[in-house]
Amino acid sequence: MYKILEAKELATNIFYMVVEAKRVAKGCKPGQFVIVRTDAEAERIPLTICDYDREKGTVTIVFQIVGAATQMMSALKAGDAFHDFVGPLGCASEFVSEDLETLKQKKMLFVAGGVGTAPVYPQVKWLHERGIEADVIVGAKTRELLILEEEMKEVAGNLYVTTDDGSYGRSGMVTQTITDLVNEGKHYDVCVAIGPMIMMKFVSKLTKELGIPTIVSLNPIMVDGTGMCGACRVTVGGKVKFACVDGPEFDGHQVNFDEAMQRQQIYKTAEGRAFLKAKEGDTHHGGCGNCGGTE
Repeated sequence: MYKILEAKELATNIFYMVVEAKRVAKGCKPGQFVIVRTDAEAERIPLTICDYDREKGTVTIVFQIVGAATQMMSALKAGDAFHDFVGPLGCASEFVSEDLETLKQKKMLFVAGGVGTAPVYPQVKWLHERGIEADVIVGAKTRELLILEEEMKEVAGNLYVTTDDGSYGRSGMVTQTITDLVNEGKHYDVCVAIGPMIMMKFVSKLTKELGIPTIVSLNPIMVDGTGMCGACRVTVGGKVKFACVDGPEFDGHQVNFDEAMQRQQIYKTAEGRAFLKAKEGDTHHGGCGNCGGTE
């Protein structure tokens, strides 16, 4: 059992938990995720890691209520425990393995939308701890749904907050702020965008026009988290990939967002899942990561 040390609601239906998971914390890297279960019969839920403390042996997760399983999770309090807390899973962010001196020469922009702010935070924090300051745009629909602003201020070189309705910070979508910053003379060597699929699609479309290489995290389309369900099957650069096995991070300019979002809608029903399985055959799932999706 994995004890919950802290639990709170950050915003409406968005929850924050610090979990005691020493082995997971020991191996965590930015960009990775965990799979949690509230009890032995519960649904597996993949969640990108928001923070970790190797010394204390803790991992922080942030999640939004989107169904029965996350509704059940939201009722957990400090002192309760998860039955399973498995990880770290997935591939770490590419920059983690880059030469540090080379990385310090890059101008990096992070774009976080909604709950996507949670997985952006450990990446920016990792850079900050190594003396690399990155610009960060955090977007939310309204001020009430903005999360982790103070935490992000502590690690970002420059933080730009924008709300769709103009209730706080800059007014408009994150893409408008990207455009504004570039027009103000800002230059970026790479952009990392994490948030709703529709947001990542339009950020990638804009950065492609601006000539800024862009990485996106496809954690929103993960369901099972092991490659077996086929939910996170996506086309990247004309090739079939699976977010939970091959990612969750990919080249945003190579992702077929329209196909992925349409597929998400079809996958929601049992009939739709059966249709996709019949249509895609052996490429429907990613297997265990070793079987090539044919087992």
